[in-house]
Amino acid sequence: MTSKAHTGITMKHFATIRARAAKRKGGDAALVALLPKVKSAAALARMKDDRLLSDVTKRIFSAGFAWSVIEKKWPGFEAAFLGFEPKRLLAQPDEFWEHLASDPRIVRNAQKIMAVRANAQFIAEIAKKHGSFAKFVAAWPPTDQAGLLDLLAKRGARLGGGTGQFFLRFIGKDCYVLSMDVIACLRDAGLDVSANPSSKKDLRKIQEQFNAWVDDTGLPLTHLSRICAMSIGENYDPAQLRGRSNMEEGDVS
Repeated sequence: MTSKAHTGITMKHFATIRARAAKRKGGDAALVALLPKVKSAAALARMKDDRLLSDVTKRIFSAGFAWSVIEKKWPGFEAAFLGFEPKRLLAQPDEFWEHLASDPRIVRNAQKIMAVRANAQFIAEIAKKHGSFAKFVAAWPPTDQAGLLDLLAKRGARLGGGTGQFFLRFIGKDCYVLSMDVIACLRDAGLDVSANPSSKKDLRKIQEQFNAWVDDTGLPLTHLSRICAMSIGENYDPAQLRGRSNMEEGDVS
């Protein structure tokens, strides 16, 4: 079965992709059980900005590093970074940040440490204008995720690419994650994008296709993205996926 995407390209119906994913996971009920929860906009808006800065930081330090190591050390990160309270961090002198570069409680990467300072400033600036950073993120329409990711990359520190996407996924924002398997699914379905899409043109095509699937299925972006990932590539064991329910299929290691 095929349909016309907003781009005018003939695409596979999402029902075909979902059926393939369900078959790989042992049936539709088993597939649904693997879908992560999506916070409502109201629930997301109630989150405290220190928790968003905490997750931003966790994604940054996890990039290119063993996620399990970061998780194990995270209580130390919380203590070292003063609970990730933006205003409190911004009140600290340069010496505070310099000392963190030798703090054994955290991963001592000077550039990533300074990204925390920059992102505390970024979050504080957004919060001053919108009431909180959480309210700002919650109010951003999922139909323009590409625009939100562009803002995170330009105004935040080290929040480009997959880091910004995983931040949105882990805080519960309805979003897609462009893992290798999701991209492979999109290309297999007929979308003409690069295997490593980064151009505004490709990202716009991807957004439009996900928006079309939302209209066709009524499913949130998060579930469409996850089903797409589970429909192609290596067929990971469901138990392994349940242990990392916010991750995309192709990102389980």
